[in-house]
Amino acid sequence: MPDNKPPVTGKYIDPLVDFAFKKIFGSEPNKDLLIAFLNEVFRGRKYIIDLVYNKNEHPGDLKDEGAAIFDLLCTGENGEKFLIEVQRGRQGNFKERALFYTSRLISDQAPKGKRSEWAYNLTEVYLVALLEDFTLQISNGNEYLHDICLCNRETGEIFYDKLGYIYLELNKFVKEDTELETDLDKWLYILKNMSRMDKIPAYLRKPIFEKLFSIAEYTNLTKEEKTMYDSSMKYKWDNKNVLDYALKEAKLEEARAIARELKKEGLDIAFIARTTKLAIEEIEKL
Repeated sequence: MPDNKPPVTGKYIDPLVDFAFKKIFGSEPNKDLLIAFLNEVFRGRKYIIDLVYNKNEHPGDLKDEGAAIFDLLCTGENGEKFLIEVQRGRQGNFKERALFYTSRLISDQAPKGKRSEWAYNLTEVYLVALLEDFTLQISNGNEYLHDICLCNRETGEIFYDKLGYIYLELNKFVKEDTELETDLDKWLYILKNMSRMDKIPAYLRKPIFEKLFSIAEYTNLTKEEKTMYDSSMKYKWDNKNVLDYALKEAKLEEARAIARELKKEGLDIAFIARTTKLAIEEIEKL
């Protein structure tokens, strides 16, 4: 298995590492950052003026599953209340897990008694997920923002608008700094690229982004926070190493399978080597 050394920590921490994500977005003093980000994600459909962090660890969650999950009780500009779960998504039954989490947020609203009086007056529930290293395979396009709700399959008419899922596929967000048009573009660009920057660019000189960069500066972390960040960074890097190795092995097995079939057809070994990129010696042993 590859044993690549993790990158040297730069001036700013990586917001997509669990510790950094929690530090930037998961504390009361910094909730203005999360509010600003979510308001851009909702693109005018919701406008949050305040939020409260509810429990973000659920009983029965796997250790590596609940690492960066925020349950939020939000207040909109008209005084309405709604729930948002924010999480960094991980591969593996992610759609099912998203449904499970939001279902729990819905079922937890039910009172223990007098349900007839309650009349199933449900608070709106939304899930916002940042997907860093995998795609949902919702479509074959390059869309990086998916805003999903319950609708009529035939007409597309919205059936229920108080439950929604917003997925941000960061690996599909490939805009360069000169192509950033909206504040959402800027947020996503920062999330992907801040750890490689050595200063805040002029085009991000807004108070909310200046605060973000200040919080994310590695030298501003305490000694304990630096240790936690370094550990979180190593965990992320080790996982990437494992994934890269698994993908490499999968491609190698696919090439070997193709080579076996071509050998059965009696094709020239040199041709098979050029086609599959395998060594002639390995093909001869198959």
